[in-house]
Formats: sequence, structure tokens, C-alpha cells
Amino acid sequence: MSGGEDARRTAQAIDALRRGWPVQLDTGAGPLALLPIETADSTRLAAFDPDATAPVLLSAGRAATLKLANQRPAAAPDCPVLIDRAPWLDFDAATALADPQYDLRTPLKGPYRAIDLADPNGARWALRLATLAGMLPAFFVRRGETADIRLGPDDIEAHEDAGRLVIAARARLPVAGAEAAEIVAFRTPEMAGEHVALIIGSPNGAPPLVRLHSECLTGDVLGSLKCDCGPQLDAAIQAIAANGWGLLLYLRQEGRGIGLINKLRAYALQDQGFDTVDANTRLGFAVDSRNFRVAGQMLALLGQRRVRLLTNNPEKVAQLTAAGIDVTERVPHKLPPNPHNERYLATKRDRTGHQF
Repeated sequence: MSGGEDARRTAQAIDALRRGWPVQLDTGAGPLALLPIETADSTRLAAFDPDATAPVLLSAGRAATLKLANQRPAAAPDCPVLIDRAPWLDFDAATALADPQYDLRTPLKGPYRAIDLADPNGARWALRLATLAGMLPAFFVRRGETADIRLGPDDIEAHEDAGRLVIAARARLPVAGAEAAEIVAFRTPEMAGEHVALIIGSPNGAPPLVRLHSECLTGDVLGSLKCDCGPQLDAAIQAIAANGWGLLLYLRQEGRGIGLINKLRAYALQDQGFDTVDANTRLGFAVDSRNFRVAGQMLALLGQRRVRLLTNNPEKVAQLTAAGIDVTERVPHKLPPNPHNERYLATKRDRTGHQF
């Protein structure tokens, strides 16, 4: 299989899911047809599953929220969970199962019964595909060939790998805090959206000071006080300029990799009292779904394989190192909290291993 074919199949599957169409995931255990709960409707469900027997696939985190972890088929940590299709489990009930924004508004029926999952690896790939599509990880599932759009785990891996990353364009870009700067845009057929690097100053023989900054529309553009992203971005540019030279990599991984809409869902859960970790798992996602390997590829294309990394997140150091980048120093990046993000910063320190 060529990389182009892999990218095409995954892109088609993502487009289909976002439109509410079924896709078929071909695994070693046989074809698994998936109908996305977030974007489908009752009419499409009837066409997909005329016998009304298709169970609902959810993440382990969402199943724990629904108090199913005490049932043996739902008790394995981090393993997706199948919910038996009870007669009352129609499309509306499945939507309430999948989307935590309805937890306080919709009295959930029940009881729900977890059933044995014959293909846990296939189920994990299905949930990874939902994350790539920026959608809630919840599907009606059927065994057998019932969808026109088909892909396999190799296609999803190729899409995540971004192996054909190239420099697409570059230009001088003076910015506030660093007038001597150049912007470089990267493109890959495996992923939508362009990552960019801001090169500040000129190489001087020392490893550059590098900041990996994940896209945050609410913080970077709108000035949200719920996070520290906007101030971190500004302070990073100033720190790199003061250092003499370095790079800021702006990665298109909104909401720790779950996308803008799901990030806003997480915000709504935080307003109900959940911290950022519990909000993500309640939605059914990993605590952090970002892939920093692409940053390693960007640095390699720019000829920078030894860096000083401006971060509080040890995971960034680990992923860059695994991508072949020598991180010679981790430079802390600490900013004062405000009344709106104090809890968020404490959660990063206490629950996600950030070192301030």
C-alpha cells in the first residue's frame, strides 16, 4: 500500500464520519462497521441496523462515568466497552449515553449491560479514528461488510505518522516581541491543517531554544482566561528573542488533540465542577491525545536535531527524544496564574506531571 492510498482512505473515512455516514474498519478479527452517534440520526441508524440489534461502543472512561466499571466486561482499564442494545436504546438514548452534556439534563434510562468485546483491538482503533475526526468516541457497531468506505489500522497509523511532511512555504514575518523572525509552513497529505514554525533570530552555533505550542483558539486569539495558552505563547516568543535565536513550533492540535468542539464540551464540564483531566475522560478521550512526533519531523526538516526545550511537560521531552531529537536541556516556562486558571494549572501540576 502506498502512503497516498493510506491517506486517501483515512481522509475519506474521517469525512464520512463527520457527515454521519457509516465506515468499515477491517481488522484481523473481521470487518467492523461503525455508525457515528454524534453525527448520524435515527433514519441512518434504521438503515444501518434494521434489526435494532447493533450494540453501542464507548470508551472505558465514558463507561466508568456511567458506573459500568463494576461489570466484568467493562472492568478492564482503558479497554473500550460494548453496551447491549436494549429495546429502549434508540438513537436519542444512545446520544445521551455518548454525550456527557446531557448527563444532568436527561435522566438516563437503564440499567445498561456491558457485553463481551470480541475484538478489543479493533474497538481501540475505532476510538482512535473518532479522535482523529474530532468527534465523540461513540458508535453503533455491527459485524460484517455493511459500509462502502473501508480502511484498516495501517491506514490510521499512516495518517497519524505524517511521514510525508514537507516545507510548503516560508517568508519573513516580524511579530510583536520578535521583529527578526521568519515563518515556515509545513504540509502533509496525511493530515488536514498546516503546522508552522516561527524562526526567531539567526543560528549562532548553540542549540536553539524551542517551544512546542499547541493551537488554542480560545486562548491565543480570543484571550481566554481559563487557560494559560495565550500568555505562554507571548512569553515564549519573548524568551526566544531574548535568547538570541530559537524556534516556536505552532502545532495544529487544538484541545490537547481532541479538537475545538470537544474542548468546548470539556469546558462545559469544567463549569459543572470537573477538572480538565476528568472532563476529558468523561467525554471518552485520553487525558492528552497530542502527537509531538510531528514536531520532531519539523525540527529535522529545519536542520535542528539538538535543542533546548522551553516546557514544563516531560512528555514533550520524551516524544521529541523518541523522534530522534537530542533535548540538551528542559527550560521551565512558568507564568503567574489568574483567578480563572488557578485550578487548571494546579491540575497540570498534580495530575499530568507538569514540572514548574
